[in-house]
Amino acid sequence: MTSTLNGNGQAHTDTVLLPRRFHTQVEIRWSDMDVFQHVNHARMVTLLEEARIPWLFEGDRPTSALGKGCVLTDLHVRYRAQLRHEDTPLDIAMWVQRLRAVDFTVGYEVRPNGAAPDSPPAVIASTQLAAFDIETQRLRRFTPEERDYLAQWLDK
Repeated sequence: MTSTLNGNGQAHTDTVLLPRRFHTQVEIRWSDMDVFQHVNHARMVTLLEEARIPWLFEGDRPTSALGKGCVLTDLHVRYRAQLRHEDTPLDIAMWVQRLRAVDFTVGYEVRPNGAAPDSPPAVIASTQLAAFDIETQRLRRFTPEERDYLAQWLDK
């Protein structure tokens, strides 16, 4: 919430509604650091992958079957600030940017430990993931349950 003054000089409270995001914390390992003492690019991609697991692939999720058949088809990572070992655990917020019949795009915002959810993220990323049938080696359509779950996280 934020407080502002109205025209009469009285305090007025505004509610700030943030979009729906799945938040998880991911620990930075010492081995994630590079020679410049910040998180290495390849390791950041791994940390994003680790963040997706509790959101999409755990046993009780309607999307858990994607853990056995899902391929990454596109990846974009933009760095706005350095992240260092002392920033652990990272807060990684995720949501669905786009949902289609066989694929979806995940948006990410990565912030250091203790940063406010509406503060500028250190990393902004996206990954496009497609449902994949391992046996037939083809893309497959989402089940209605998978689609409904993913649609809950769609940025509207």
